[in-house]
Amino acid sequence: MKIGPIDIKSTAPQAVGDRKAGTGPVAATEPSAKVELSSQAALAGSEAARADFDAEKVARIAQAIRDGQFQVNAEAIADKLIANAKELLPKAGH
Repeated sequence: MKIGPIDIKSTAPQAVGDRKAGTGPVAATEPSAKVELSSQAALAGSEAARADFDAEKVARIAQAIRDGQFQVNAEAIADKLIANAKELLPKAGH
């Protein structure tokens, strides 16, 4: 399993003139661009998501947790997290 980037939801920025004490965030503005996916692109995206999901494996793990038999291999998790971080970090000297 590979851990991807974190999806961070941001709030709309406040205009400089609206940053007075006690005022809340400014309502979201109109988007500057509109993107629409074709039906083929949407289908390809949903097929890729299904290919990465193994429902039977999830059911086996859930059952093992319920039975108190699931054991976490912390060393394997740590190794994969480090490998993933190395992929995401910029190469030295670039």
